Amino acid sequence: MELLEKRILKDGKVFPGNILKVDSFLNHQIDVELLNEMGKEIKRLYDGTGVNKILTIEASGIGIACIVAQYFGCPVLFAKKSKTKNIASTVYKTQVESFTHGKTYDVIVSKDFIGEGDKVLIIDDFLAEGNALLGLIDLCNQAGAEVAGCAIAVEKAFQQGGKRVRDLGIRVESLARVESMSDDSLTFVK
Repeated sequence: MELLEKRILKDGKVFPGNILKVDSFLNHQIDVELLNEMGKEIKRLYDGTGVNKILTIEASGIGIACIVAQYFGCPVLFAKKSKTKNIASTVYKTQVESFTHGKTYDVIVSKDFIGEGDKVLIIDDFLAEGNALLGLIDLCNQAGAEVAGCAIAVEKAFQQGGKRVRDLGIRVESLARVESMSDDSLTFVK
């Protein structure tokens, strides 16, 4: 998606350790107009697939997921990184290692909100090693829900996450695919 790529080149910042910081418009401060265009593109890519639920992981994917859900006319479910008192006692649970945070989280979704018959589109802001997506796919599998695919804002194509998920036979559509990045340059897969 050329609009997103241009914005990354304009406002994104590359940090050591293959960190691409896009917090000025995507995942801390959010440019809602940009997300709206991203939502339209994701709807175009997955139109006709029968999506009836959007799944993401807290917290950075929630904004994108909410915009996308408006186009599909369905609810958003987000996997929580901790169980609170107001969560139902019956949950699906998996572990996810965060590339950015360098931590492993137990993530959960209530059994009340996902199950057989659901056709789920998984949304996330970044795809690096694929751990978050694999965890969300595991939650869907536990619930007996079908994964329609994964829609990602930014994929670091030079890391293994996209390959790991695609090798499972799951469709992955990334709006911007970073081919390489260093302190002074960033290139996209064409």
